[in-house]
This record gives sequence, structure tokens and C-alpha cells, in this order.
Amino acid sequence: MCVAIPGRIIWIGADTAASIPAQIETGAATHDVDLVMVPEAVVGDYVVVHAGYVIHLIPKDRARDTLELFGIEP
Repeated sequence: MCVAIPGRIIWIGADTAASIPAQIETGAATHDVDLVMVPEAVVGDYVVVHAGYVIHLIPKDRARDTLELFGIEP
């Protein structure tokens, strides 16, 4: 079973034909991700990531509830 911890998009780079580089923040950690599967995402959105790719946008309140369950400050 996989557990996905939500992250908040803090940066989006220039897109190419095959990639939309971005960076997310989860608590104090940042991660490089790709938005190619969710191109409508914008800075500030909360997302779920699998294998480095954003696969789903999630509502802010659900993301915060999930982060609190893991003891991570939203």
C-alpha cells in the first residue's frame, strides 16, 4: 500500500512538449515534480504525487487535514 502525503506547489517552470517542471513543499521538505499530467495546476494548489509526477489536485481543506494526521505543519 502506498501513502501519499499532499504537497503545495511553490514554483512552476517553463513547460516543454514533454514536461512541466515544478517544485512542491511538504512541511519543511521540498521536492521536484512534473505537472505534465495536471497542466491546469497553479502555484498554491495542493497536489498528490506518485513517482515524481503530480497525479491529482486536492482541496486545500483535505490536504491540511491529511497533513495534520501525519503531524506535518500545513
